[in-house]
Amino acid sequence: MPHRLVVVVILIVASFMDLLDTTIVNVALPSIQEDLSASAAQLEWIVSGYVLAYAVLLITGGRLGDIFGRKRLFLLGVAGFTLASAASAAAGTGDALVTFRIVQGLFAALMTPQVLSVIQVLFSPKERAPVFGALGAISGLAAVAGPLVGGVLVSGDVFGLGWRTVFLINVPVGIVLFIAALIVVPESRSADSPRLDLPGVFLVSLGLFLAVFALIEGREQDWALWIWMMLGASPVILAIFVVYQSWRDKRDGSALVPPSLFNNRGYSAGVITQFALSSSIGAFFLILVLYLQVGLHFSAIDAALAALPFSIGALVGSFISVPLGPRLGKGLIAMGGVAQIIGLMWISAIVRDTGDALVGPDLIIPMALAGIGLTLEIVPLTDVALANTTITNAGAASGVFGMVQQVAGALGVAIVGVVFFGLIGTTFTSAVIRDAFLGGIWVPMIALALSAIAAIFLPSVAAVRRHKADAELAMMDAADVA
Repeated sequence: MPHRLVVVVILIVASFMDLLDTTIVNVALPSIQEDLSASAAQLEWIVSGYVLAYAVLLITGGRLGDIFGRKRLFLLGVAGFTLASAASAAAGTGDALVTFRIVQGLFAALMTPQVLSVIQVLFSPKERAPVFGALGAISGLAAVAGPLVGGVLVSGDVFGLGWRTVFLINVPVGIVLFIAALIVVPESRSADSPRLDLPGVFLVSLGLFLAVFALIEGREQDWALWIWMMLGASPVILAIFVVYQSWRDKRDGSALVPPSLFNNRGYSAGVITQFALSSSIGAFFLILVLYLQVGLHFSAIDAALAALPFSIGALVGSFISVPLGPRLGKGLIAMGGVAQIIGLMWISAIVRDTGDALVGPDLIIPMALAGIGLTLEIVPLTDVALANTTITNAGAASGVFGMVQQVAGALGVAIVGVVFFGLIGTTFTSAVIRDAFLGGIWVPMIALALSAIAAIFLPSVAAVRRHKADAELAMMDAADVA
């Protein structure tokens, strides 16, 4: 078998490429709007279409890897993601770009689940901590690099391609990744024969699509009757999905989202915390970037630099969370939510007080505080939320957790778009956009308050320690049997 370090580097680069793509596009939105005459709804779809497509296929992508081979699905995901990136760079209309972004998200959902699966195959529970720590650091680095790289590429107008370079950058990386993975990543499959819940995928995808589509398109369609019908149909279909999942879980245990997971109060609290936190991040950065670039006429690089303290704070917070997370557990998670709320309230006050005189350095301290709060909350969250789940349900619990994270990101963008663009109307003056930002920022602040409250009901530090000990014993027992 090739040296495991080489395999880990390949997997981490793939994860970085996916994470970078969720952040790099934000500072390019005003340039995309100008070049393609994109509507406000199309801008929202460019962000939320990717994460929504990623979310609904994420669990299925992991199970496809278990069935057909994780290396095979990883290669398919990398190839499709790379081709979709090239197509996004070549898009000539807003609709075309939205379509290719959705395709990108679908292939990312085939690629990224294999990263954790391959790591679990190659490393024992005791060996995984530094690998997962590296993945966490890469998440922080992607948060730092995304806006900054995007700002440099757009403002630098490399080869006269402008915003298109934020997608083209994936192409050479994807090609190298594909070749390297083809050579050194080992193939593996699940010892079991997991079944695919395709009806479940269809129902949850349809229910989520109806809600997100109606929220994003509602304003442009003047909230027509059919928009309200879509909004009304969404919870009905999602309710049918819940009933179907319960039936399928009892029949053969192959439900996409096993309802039994939510019998655990700690896990349910973790899902709510994850949902609320994840819905806040994309929502905040969407309206911040649009306010800075459209309202105050910041360049792409200036907007990226204004957001950079948040990313640096997130990176610092990740280093703080690693030693403190096992000691403070849910207390640290709640503190992170509160820190973010204070940071956003501070930013809101600065925007209100400075008006058109706002400059990037005005936001350094509150942005850094919010960034630190983000990783204080998100780094230990998965570990704590899964503490009371059984070892046999760990894979399903992790998959659902990841799906919730992405769904929340799409819904957060959709909801803040309703508020932000609804307040703007048709008047794009700096004062109107500022008022829209000050109104829209309540969406992420309310979400963060919900996440901090839900964190109180997470499992205790002792429960987290017991869970890790049980996982290690289970791995040792399995090794003895083998």
